[in-house]
Amino acid sequence: MDFTISADHPSLPGHFPGRPLVPGVVVLERVVEAIEAAHGPLRALRLPQVKFLQPLLPGESARIELDGAAPRWRFRVLREATLIASGEILAHDAGAAA
Repeated sequence: MDFTISADHPSLPGHFPGRPLVPGVVVLERVVEAIEAAHGPLRALRLPQVKFLQPLLPGESARIELDGAAPRWRFRVLREATLIASGEILAHDAGAAA
């Protein structure tokens, strides 16, 4: 899945003045959306491992690559060939023990 965060996204003011960066939580929202588009709604998410390696600037295109199946997916977020984030998302039943 490819995505771009526009310069008028509401999370950008103040993050950071003079040189806005897309917050990591916005990138992670796009990762969750990509998983849900392929596998349906997720509940009780955990992120056992997430690394942000490079910033994503407003207007830059990024691509999400997913590997895995319920309940665990590994992801990579790339700007062209540059890895900007990677990690794991784990979904489990809200009633299950963590």
